Amino acid sequence: MSDQSQRIGRRDGRLAGLYRDHGGWLTRSLRRRFGDESDDIAHETWKRMVAFYGDAAEVRSPRALLLTIARRCAADLGRRRTRGDETRSGLDWGDQGAAAAQDEALLLQQIILGLPEPLRDVFVMSRFVGLSNAEIAERLGIAQKTVEWRMTKALAHCAAQLR
Repeated sequence: MSDQSQRIGRRDGRLAGLYRDHGGWLTRSLRRRFGDESDDIAHETWKRMVAFYGDAAEVRSPRALLLTIARRCAADLGRRRTRGDETRSGLDWGDQGAAAAQDEALLLQQIILGLPEPLRDVFVMSRFVGLSNAEIAERLGIAQKTVEWRMTKALAHCAAQLR
């Protein structure tokens, strides 16, 4: 048996063990949180897990990793469906729907640009770039608590402006 065949066999054995040990738990967790979408999310999670295990030797916290991957899969699925819904709703409502969506996007852009720069930087990195609080803190050279405080202030400001 070649060296590569042995590595694949070990990897597949780890994946089978991971699925055997945590597959039921993941399915139940996703069903509680996402309902009907849980099967699609679980399938995509395991596909990504296979890709991850191609390079990884061992995972210290498999459940944490599975939930992280599942949350990202759910977010991706939501974005794909939202884009599809926006396209359909724009077609259904004609020009009026497209104009309303543009007005809404412009309002949101103005609200975000109206944030003080330190709050805006944290908000954009979190919501648009997708960085965690720890990653934002590291990039900006500030404490994670400061990132949390700024994010709270930014969200409160946005909510107040939307009212």
